[in-house]
Amino acid sequence: MNIALIGSGGREHAICKTLLKSNKIDKIYVIPGNAGTAEIAINLNIDYSNRSELLKTIKNKKIDLVIIGPEEPLVNGVVDFLRSKKIYVFGPNKYAAQLEGSKAFMKQLCKKNKIPTANFKICNKKDDVESFLKKSGMPVVVKADGLAAGKGVVICKSKKEVLKISNEIFLGKFKSSNKCILEEFLSGEEASYFVVVDRNSFLFMGSAQDHKRVGEGETGPNTGGMGAYSPAPIITSKIEKKIINRIIKPTLLAMKKSKNPFTGFLYAGLMIKNSNPFLIEYNIRMGDPECQVILPRLDTDLIDIFMSSVKNNLDKIKIKWKKNKCMTIVLCSKGYPLKYKKNKIIKNIRKIKLDKNSIIFHAGTKFLKKNFFSIGGRVLNITVLGNNFDKIRKKIFKILKKINWKHGFYRKDIGWRVIKHR
Repeated sequence: MNIALIGSGGREHAICKTLLKSNKIDKIYVIPGNAGTAEIAINLNIDYSNRSELLKTIKNKKIDLVIIGPEEPLVNGVVDFLRSKKIYVFGPNKYAAQLEGSKAFMKQLCKKNKIPTANFKICNKKDDVESFLKKSGMPVVVKADGLAAGKGVVICKSKKEVLKISNEIFLGKFKSSNKCILEEFLSGEEASYFVVVDRNSFLFMGSAQDHKRVGEGETGPNTGGMGAYSPAPIITSKIEKKIINRIIKPTLLAMKKSKNPFTGFLYAGLMIKNSNPFLIEYNIRMGDPECQVILPRLDTDLIDIFMSSVKNNLDKIKIKWKKNKCMTIVLCSKGYPLKYKKNKIIKNIRKIKLDKNSIIFHAGTKFLKKNFFSIGGRVLNITVLGNNFDKIRKKIFKILKKINWKHGFYRKDIGWRVIKHR
């Protein structure tokens, strides 16, 4: 069968590399892809938001399944469009995609269905903000309602900062929306829990812990993710039962009742407090960089998972996992997540010999005139499998040292929660 994979990040490189292990796939086309996917699949430089061009390409290339990696095309309804053309597509429809596309939608669903989450207020103007602040202590979390590429969340330590950040959102800092959500701050330990879903059932698709802040010691602004590890040790079997019964099942039931059942990857961003899970956010796709640490641990043919989801047969398969642990550290362009320079050559990748437990996933890269160049803020994901997180991280540092990219930086404390003697 022929596959089309939409996206250009580390997540898409990881999906592509995992799909290649299957003997059921003839060709993989990545739209538009990156330098990493170009080495193992066929990149197509087309604009996937141009629906007629996308449809024409799918038909010309005899595509049997479309997999959508990033959130934006899902929120914009590409799944609805392709399904209307009788094309198999993995991901949620536009209505269900609001679980990530609108924080307000997600919080209202939590309130209606008694899903544990932080207290909140949806704000459209300054008066709304001030009324919430009268009843709330500090810190307060300010979130843009719509998509913001991981940069729409600010933990504010003063009322002045809450007013400033919320006002920026009202004035259109993020194109996706001009309303915000204020939340009480929940302390605890963050974790990510993934499921793959069809119209009737769901299966566990891994756990991970991500590092969102740009600086070591969890400092500085939020990013799309600076590194991750899997599995998440904090998610015990007891906590997992609570996640499923209090969060996942009520959400999927609510979507079913809305006549828009969720399908695809559902990613619950959680805060674990006193052994109880609270929902911070939903993502409607595999995480990035969580995907890069979950898929290397997968011991089931990924195409079987995708096809079982789109054909509503998930109850007929079992997903198996390797016993290994996995960690990834993201090599970023200097200046990220603010201003950074693009088109910087990355000289040493080809010279590095990797063993079977080490992978370099490409994110913001392109290949031009026999060289790799950076074109994004997050450039490479150095990923290693092993039995001990401390040894895994040391191995990643050795690879980063060999890459020796003077235009980049990375966090040296990824995995600090599980590597206690830092």
